[in-house]
Amino acid sequence: MASEDTSETTLLKTPLNGLHREAGARMVDFAGWDMPVSYAGILEEHRVVRSEVGLFDVSHMGEFVVRGPQAAEFLDHLVTNKVGGCPPGKAVYSPMCDEKGGVVDDLIAYRRVDGSFLVVVNASNREKDFRWMSSRVGLFEVELTDESEKWGLLAVQGPNAKSYLTDLGMVGLSSLKRFHLVELDWNGLSLLVSRTGYTGEDGFEIFVAAEHAVELAKALSAGEKLPWIGLGARDSLRLEAGLPLYGHEMSETISPVQAGFGWAVKTDKASFVGRDALRLEKEMGPEKKVRFFLVEDKRIAREGMPILAGDREIGVVLSGSKSPVLEQPIGSALVDATFFEDEAVVESRGKQLPIRFAKAPLHR
Repeated sequence: MASEDTSETTLLKTPLNGLHREAGARMVDFAGWDMPVSYAGILEEHRVVRSEVGLFDVSHMGEFVVRGPQAAEFLDHLVTNKVGGCPPGKAVYSPMCDEKGGVVDDLIAYRRVDGSFLVVVNASNREKDFRWMSSRVGLFEVELTDESEKWGLLAVQGPNAKSYLTDLGMVGLSSLKRFHLVELDWNGLSLLVSRTGYTGEDGFEIFVAAEHAVELAKALSAGEKLPWIGLGARDSLRLEAGLPLYGHEMSETISPVQAGFGWAVKTDKASFVGRDALRLEKEMGPEKKVRFFLVEDKRIAREGMPILAGDREIGVVLSGSKSPVLEQPIGSALVDATFFEDEAVVESRGKQLPIRFAKAPLHR
């Protein structure tokens, strides 16, 4: 998956890099990867996923495998959500925190039929996550391997995702529940298909051996009937839906409790890294919390801009974009937990942009 060139300017490439270039994608450096930001245009791609169905290359994500008799216990020690008792075919979303409750990364752990776990982590954190997890392997009877370069990963997302894949002959997906995984053979390919995604719509993420990723992409696109969607629309889709992007709405300085994911912090389970700090924060209440907002202006609120209520600074912008569905700018912010009002302003280059806080998903 990675290029062999060791020059400083060389970017990592997914197995589908050539297909993106053939499709006329605008390529950018994303966390050291040469990735498509858009094809037909971010606004058009965003609307396609909200109304129909689109295809994403997410092969840059990291895939670790945890095997051994204490695989579940090992993951339960590392992540805040409950993994123990997870049956084969089930997926668990969870933050993974440090001792202070800061987020090392957020991930999804899939339990396979052989009892092993496939753990998917953010591309930008792959090396850091593997070091973090490896440092605790010795406490358990487990084997941890980084298999990222062995996998290609495609996401089919949108309200028509199920019908599209069913029409292509992927039998059994209609009965596959959210956050579940099935192993199947399709068109001569061995696939892992999960009903997960990062758009706020129904959708499926399809794992395949890296050497067969191009074959899978061409079979899924079925003569260009399934349009490619780039990272630009992926970001605006997840922001509309209120999903966190690591380093923005969740980070080493923004805990899962502050981010609104306290439901994924199970402080009643056996001890895990960060439990004491997170339990105290849940009991006392966080000092700050992540909130989403609409901008009552044409200008976009950018990351780092201060948020004011009267003459008091009550927060800072974490992410900002334009919602193609609402046709207005939207964003997220880290705000003082003592601020309960719905209206404030963002200070932008000496001007004040009025904002209105709202519950996600913003587009519904």
